[in-house]
Amino acid sequence: MNKVILMGRLTRDPEIRYSQGENSLAIARFSLAVDRRFKRPGDPEADFFNCTVFGKQAEFVEKYLKQGTKMVVVGRIQNDNYTNKEGQKVYSTQIMVDELEFAESKSASSESGGYQQASRPAPSQAVGDGFMNIPDGLDEELPFN
Repeated sequence: MNKVILMGRLTRDPEIRYSQGENSLAIARFSLAVDRRFKRPGDPEADFFNCTVFGKQAEFVEKYLKQGTKMVVVGRIQNDNYTNKEGQKVYSTQIMVDELEFAESKSASSESGGYQQASRPAPSQAVGDGFMNIPDGLDEELPFN
């Protein structure tokens, strides 16, 4: 089985191309920076993955994604090995995207490319019975009233 799920931010605006011919197909390429969970001193803080997506999803990428957008991609890893002009073998991999979703709200992604916590009043300290009081103004956000 060859399946990968990644969550990260686009490192640059996507590159979009259309195939030649009668039934042209959109092809989008972008790079995703994925933070490392565990880091040793001196190690990079993120890994960078080249991603490719086709068709309607590529058109979606063209329309809605830009540098800094936080995304979740599901796809497969594909080798992209070749021999360069000097005769050296070059090894690389890319993610062929099957599914993609936003990983944060539109308002959070538009705030300087970074995730911004929604501002909410903080709950008050625990009452004697171990429960916390819900601050005023949150009633409209609760799923029950």
